[in-house]
Amino acid sequence: MFTERLEQVADNIDGFMALALVAGDGIPVESVKRSEDVDFEVLSAELMAQVRAISQNHQELAVGKVQHFAVTTDRMTLMISSLAKGYYLLLVQRAGSNIGKARFELRRALLLFEKDLM
Repeated sequence: MFTERLEQVADNIDGFMALALVAGDGIPVESVKRSEDVDFEVLSAELMAQVRAISQNHQELAVGKVQHFAVTTDRMTLMISSLAKGYYLLLVQRAGSNIGKARFELRRALLLFEKDLM
């Protein structure tokens, strides 16, 4: 069920390498990949640890919950976007791809997943 939705989102993202539905503990629930260069288990665990640390800091500063987190390297862009009930989408996109369109598609994905995650 989730794999079809992930494919639907991924098809609209320029430079898509991988996309996963990730639980708040960093464990991927489902994923789709077009590149074997991505180790989702390690990547999602590390990025979710960063999101949790940032979220804790934001709570202390009373600035709100983290909705989107992105890191760009020389090889790729990594994005985590909050869905519902502690679930996130993790996108891996090739460097130089359209980041704005990817962010837009991740926000639209909330509508695809919200019924099943609420």
